[in-house]
Amino acid sequence: MHSQSLVLTRRIALSSWRAFSTTKMVQIKEGDKLPSADLFEDSPANKVNTGDLCRNKKVILFAVPGAFTPGCSKTHLPGYVEKADDLKGQGVSEIVCISVNDPFVMSAWGKEHSAGGKVRMLADPSGAFTKAVDLGVDLPPLGGFRSKRYSMVIDDGVVTSLNVEPDGTGLTCSLADKLKLK
Repeated sequence: MHSQSLVLTRRIALSSWRAFSTTKMVQIKEGDKLPSADLFEDSPANKVNTGDLCRNKKVILFAVPGAFTPGCSKTHLPGYVEKADDLKGQGVSEIVCISVNDPFVMSAWGKEHSAGGKVRMLADPSGAFTKAVDLGVDLPPLGGFRSKRYSMVIDDGVVTSLNVEPDGTGLTCSLADKLKLK
């Protein structure tokens, strides 16, 4: 009994230490290497690693607070789908949409907006990537932790352009027609 009690005490102490850790995340910025994290395409069985995805090519990555939400569905995703051919004609290899949703929701949302072959719909279900780039936001009406709305251009794994909406959710600087390829 005593050894079980000691183990439980250690677990509580360790989890308390983690909860009060003072390590501050730092938002990714231009010139930073994109962190490697696993995202999911179509199902939990299809992992896509961000490091592999962005190696030796130019990638546009944009993130939204949630699939099927009004601004994301009416403006953000449709703009990238519409401009995909033009952007790819300027040397972009991949256009990727990320949201803290499950892969089935992202797949269905992409199909509804004819994203196939234009924009890859990748899920960040636990928010691991979103946390790694420190671009998360707490949005209780959407279920809690979500991604801020942003876009970035990544060239061979390095962020060359980052556009984060000033309020984290608006539709100003992260849209396809505002993107500046360097």
